[in-house]
Amino acid sequence: MKKILLVSANQHRAPYPVYPVGIAYLTARLKQLLPEHDIQVFDVLVDAYETFTEYLQRYQPDYVGISIRNIDDINSCSKESFLGQYKRLIDGTRSSCSGRIIIGGPGYSIYPQALFEYLKPDFAIRGEGEESLCALVRALEDHAGYRGIEGLVYADGAATCVNSRSQHAGDVNVCFDGRLADYYWRQGGMLNIQTKRGCPYRCIYCTYPLIEGAGVRTLNPDKIVDALADLCFNRHIDYVFFTDSVFNICNDYNVELAEKIIARKMNLKWGAYFNFIDLSEKLLQLLKRAGLTHIEFGTESLSDATLQQYGKPFTFAHIQEAAKLCSHLKIDFANFLILCGYGETADSLNETFENSQKLGRTVFFPFIGMRIYPGTRLRELAVAENKICAEDSLLEPVYYIAGAADIGTLKEKARQTGKTWIFPDEDLSGIMEKMRAKNKKGPLWEYLLQ
Repeated sequence: MKKILLVSANQHRAPYPVYPVGIAYLTARLKQLLPEHDIQVFDVLVDAYETFTEYLQRYQPDYVGISIRNIDDINSCSKESFLGQYKRLIDGTRSSCSGRIIIGGPGYSIYPQALFEYLKPDFAIRGEGEESLCALVRALEDHAGYRGIEGLVYADGAATCVNSRSQHAGDVNVCFDGRLADYYWRQGGMLNIQTKRGCPYRCIYCTYPLIEGAGVRTLNPDKIVDALADLCFNRHIDYVFFTDSVFNICNDYNVELAEKIIARKMNLKWGAYFNFIDLSEKLLQLLKRAGLTHIEFGTESLSDATLQQYGKPFTFAHIQEAAKLCSHLKIDFANFLILCGYGETADSLNETFENSQKLGRTVFFPFIGMRIYPGTRLRELAVAENKICAEDSLLEPVYYIAGAADIGTLKEKARQTGKTWIFPDEDLSGIMEKMRAKNKKGPLWEYLLQ
């Protein structure tokens, strides 16, 4: 029997350890399409990186699929890169077994050529991997051609070939690993699940359209509800976070999903990333009945001028209206901001701090500057302004920071608002661990709200 090992390479724990949901979807599809293969999962957070090479030597997989979630910590205050960790993991794999190494995941998909050439796997897959990985395994075992597989990255002599993608996975399923689910429920206080892929918005800095595409595809709601019911009724896990780039798109689908959750009578609580567009009181009331308790808004700024520069499709008036709705319905909400990003000025910064006082009971998580990624509009702007050179791979963290961003000054302005602001250099891990020890579940920022 051929063996496939799927590896979650993520070692980043802040603010919580996150279940590798991409591998959950991949596992389900592999078991469906390759039932004659033995498929195992190794998670370096759960199983400990130190035991990885020993596990490889014992298991000796024929294929090792390594998922790369993050390239760095996305924090301009620390700029911690994870590339060295991934290089050691792949080099350790190479020295411990003879299996083919195939890398993928959201972090990889932003840099398909640069990371392929740096990490030197046998193959890689850009974007969603369910169909492409199965097709690659079949081609290798049948000694057939693999060069036409969508999203495949491979070496052709000295050249790196990156295949485009026109087709996407359809009726996919999700398969949670019980051992991993128990760990992330205990340590992270929630599990993750996805209902949609793709993002139609054009924020100048965002990589979601690069990773998942701009066209939105909804996943089978019955299969999602079945997975949620299994977590709820069989594993007693009652909080999940929907990892869609934006949850409140395709709202006809969301209505159907919510009604199916309600019909199953699950005592489920959940949160998601929301936009301020297409957000009505009627929709929120239904979603709350289906278990919605927390919203995380990609707000980015509270100044209309800066929102326009960032490519956002909403204004501060939309933000205020959403805050009123959430407060009225008693749905907790947090605002994630980017201070000193492209086009930010002293006036727009002051406007953001002033407007933060108008949003009721909430918490603000500001990032300083914008991480510059290849393939984004921000990268083009940064090249035009000579902030980076056109040849920069951007593998190492590079940020666009407008003006002289002094974090001490920003913190003082935030303090004067009287609201709760959590800056990226603040370590809350001790508080989080104490709350988890008290069996607090879900996103713990709700306890910081003012």
